Amino acid sequence: MTSTPNGAERLNMRLGTLLPRAVLVVLVWMLATAAFTFAADQKIVGPSRTASSVTAQPPNLVVPSVTGQVFVFAKGILEDAGFAWRVTGPVHGYPGNRVLAQSPAAGTHVVDTGAPTIVLHLVKGQYGQSGSAEDTPSYTGTRIELPHAPIVKPKVPVVAPKPKPKTTPNPAVTAKATKPAKQPTTVKRPPDFLVPGARKEPQNEISLPARADRLAAWIATHPKRTSANVHRWLYQHSWIVDGAQFGWWHGSQALEKLIAVDRRVERMWGIGHRSEAVARAALHRVRGHQR
Repeated sequence: MTSTPNGAERLNMRLGTLLPRAVLVVLVWMLATAAFTFAADQKIVGPSRTASSVTAQPPNLVVPSVTGQVFVFAKGILEDAGFAWRVTGPVHGYPGNRVLAQSPAAGTHVVDTGAPTIVLHLVKGQYGQSGSAEDTPSYTGTRIELPHAPIVKPKVPVVAPKPKPKTTPNPAVTAKATKPAKQPTTVKRPPDFLVPGARKEPQNEISLPARADRLAAWIATHPKRTSANVHRWLYQHSWIVDGAQFGWWHGSQALEKLIAVDRRVERMWGIGHRSEAVARAALHRVRGHQR
């Protein structure tokens, strides 16, 4: 006769039946979790897009004409136009020398590389070459680069707009619109006389008499003869003499003041006889134009 299993035996039999099922459920859960984790870690990489960069062309500059100009004016013209300069040859960059030739030639279009360098060849002027020469500017010039040929774009046909219907103008509105606008009054210094091809007086600079007064005041506070002082005096001297001979406003008055400055320079520095003679000759020519 078979004995009925007790409670402990029944529990062991039930655990033996459920244990394989529990292990199977755990394995299925682990596999599913691993699959989801792997899928989440994957990144969908699409085709990369590279932005097309368009290089903007730098603007162009036009080389100004400085041939025949006094060097002190020539370098100012070049600097105002965005250029640098370099003096080559046996004649160096003293203020009173003149430009014999330039390279590139006037009117040449060049790329704005920062400060394109214009090469100058000078000849001796009417002043003595004392002081220090300035063959290059205080800033660094850049290379000369000619622009490339422009790309010709196809012409797009222009569609003429439809004519607008004519309307009768209002007389009151027309009268208001036709009144000339008030032009701002600008004080200009008219030339004393005209010299063909001469440079016009820059209105943004002080007048020649005022420049001579400032030079006299500056000389009075610089009793020592140094290379820098002589260079500055010759620079201002050349500006006044050439400006007066170009017919600039009140040039004769400025030359009279300049001669007095030269006399003081002779007493203080022991030089200036030749510059005074140049100023007197210029004054004689200017007065001849004014007669």
